[in-house]
Amino acid sequence: MNNKIIIINGPNLNLLGEREQSQYGTITFEKLKENCLKKSKELSLEVEFTQSNVEGELVNLIQESRKKFDGIIINAAAFTHTSVAIRDALNLFKKPIIEVHISNIYKREEFRQKSLISDIVTGGIFGLGDDGYILAIISMQKLLDNENR
Repeated sequence: MNNKIIIINGPNLNLLGEREQSQYGTITFEKLKENCLKKSKELSLEVEFTQSNVEGELVNLIQESRKKFDGIIINAAAFTHTSVAIRDALNLFKKPIIEVHISNIYKREEFRQKSLISDIVTGGIFGLGDDGYILAIISMQKLLDNENR
């Protein structure tokens, strides 16, 4: 493996462009995917971009990623605040992980202000809209380059 990453998206992110545009902007999920794949290619990163509304599927995906990927970028969406199972799976990854949220979870409802994964990830990007994904890709590329030196 060399600079192969996975971008994992949690529940309801497949409805970007349709849901709460005041929080998530107008970008669609497909356009977000297209932008991420383009930036990754520019940085010579091989990327898989995925989404699931099902907690168990995300846990399985994270577990399988241990053998297939050098890094994870994850927007666990609502599971950020509720899933110990996703946290435990991420904790087993032992490679760079970047947490991304389109909205600033710390400026939202009280129940959204607690991330169960922030303390185990390498870093996080919050509240910068879909640009947060591009920043996460750039950051991941730098993290992986530093590891490979």
